[in-house]
Amino acid sequence: MEAYSNKKPAIPQGWLRVLLFMILYLGILLTLSVTVFLFIKSNGSHSETKPTANPGLMYVSFIINAVVSLLLVWAFRKLIDRKSIFSLGFEFDKQGSHAVVGFFTALLILCVGTLILYFSKNLQWIDVHLSANDLFISFGLMVIVSFYEELVFRGYILNNLLESFGKWPALLVSAFLFALAHGANPGYSIIAFINIFLAGILLGVNYIYTKNLWFAILLHFSWNFFQGPILGYEVSGLNLQSLFQHEIHGSDWFTGGKFGFEGSVLASLLYLLAIAGLTLAYRHNFSPDDKNPDPTTI
Repeated sequence: MEAYSNKKPAIPQGWLRVLLFMILYLGILLTLSVTVFLFIKSNGSHSETKPTANPGLMYVSFIINAVVSLLLVWAFRKLIDRKSIFSLGFEFDKQGSHAVVGFFTALLILCVGTLILYFSKNLQWIDVHLSANDLFISFGLMVIVSFYEELVFRGYILNNLLESFGKWPALLVSAFLFALAHGANPGYSIIAFINIFLAGILLGVNYIYTKNLWFAILLHFSWNFFQGPILGYEVSGLNLQSLFQHEIHGSDWFTGGKFGFEGSVLASLLYLLAIAGLTLAYRHNFSPDDKNPDPTTI
């Protein structure tokens, strides 16, 4: 990292670097999405209820998105920011406890929400589908998705916004961009937008204090993997093969409908509780002026 230590960014304003990055990033993703849609349509797939009718194609598209994200972040970090991509927050030393907190935060929200839906008779378990191959593929897919989305939105975008704004304004803007980027997902609604926005805050609340990505990566992975491949909800509108299979009854605003659990007001409430709890913990253990806080204090 020494080669980057004395270099100033080619564009001084962090917010402007983010703006240029997002224009290019969303433009590329939109082009890829249209290409995939046209390919599916040309091959005779007309399913409206199963957005993953061709899972192989979906997995390939996610891998392409991951490669594009990695290359774009690397190029911007090297040529525009003039810093190492590893400086975005990949150091694991003393961050293990944060990663564990992130993993179990997502699991706790999903378990509480699922129990509420079950005991309110809005969710009924109907089957178990045990396939090691499906679980392995889904596990790998969720690792890829959580890594590249966190690299982009918490790593590059939030990191650069923190150079231009205070902690919370930077976090709110990055969460808004995170929600905006999911706008093309099946079943997207105003509640889904609000919840993806809240998820962006939850994913970034650790980063504004630690500048480290492992909390967010593990939380993101845990949320996606247990929500879809394990518990059987749609993942941001995407239907994946799951271990436990269920039927959902009741209003979409309460259950999430076809967008999955994260499209429900129940998820909104649990997100807000988690954000409040973590914020209180971080504000108590980190000095506002501490540039390099000790993560072992939490």
